[in-house]
Amino acid sequence: MEEGKKRGDVYSHSDTSKVNLTDDEWKKILPPEVYNIAREKGTEWAFTGKYWNSKEPGTYYCAACGHPLFVSDAKFESSCGWPSFFEPVAKSSVIYAPDNSHGMYRTEVLCGRCKAHLGHVFDDGPPPTGLRYCINSVILDFEQAAAADKHYSEKEEKEKE
Repeated sequence: MEEGKKRGDVYSHSDTSKVNLTDDEWKKILPPEVYNIAREKGTEWAFTGKYWNSKEPGTYYCAACGHPLFVSDAKFESSCGWPSFFEPVAKSSVIYAPDNSHGMYRTEVLCGRCKAHLGHVFDDGPPPTGLRYCINSVILDFEQAAAADKHYSEKEEKEKE
């Protein structure tokens, strides 16, 4: 889909400006299941998300704002039932917050652009980082590597004109 048309004007794979919308504004542009995860810190059932077992090469984006979060090269099988990654695309892709809800002590992972709840990070992942980013499929959009290459090639061609 065209950037800026998917989830209101905030959705973009290239805009890095911070998104600061009220919950009411988010509610108007996000599907209910995405709103539940992104703004209400919900969680999908384990082994039910569309990407928990995906092995396709490509890039995962925030479903709320389109910000690049993870690449498939950093994805691994963790048997936890949610997509797991050992590192984000860039340090600015995600931000962290303490989460002491439900009697647990965890680190919440949020989108670095719109602060949507993504999931949690744990220190039981594989090398090289030793981290396991346990992320809800609902808050992820995915673009296959071939489609991403085509998208960026077309964009470069337009910029040359």
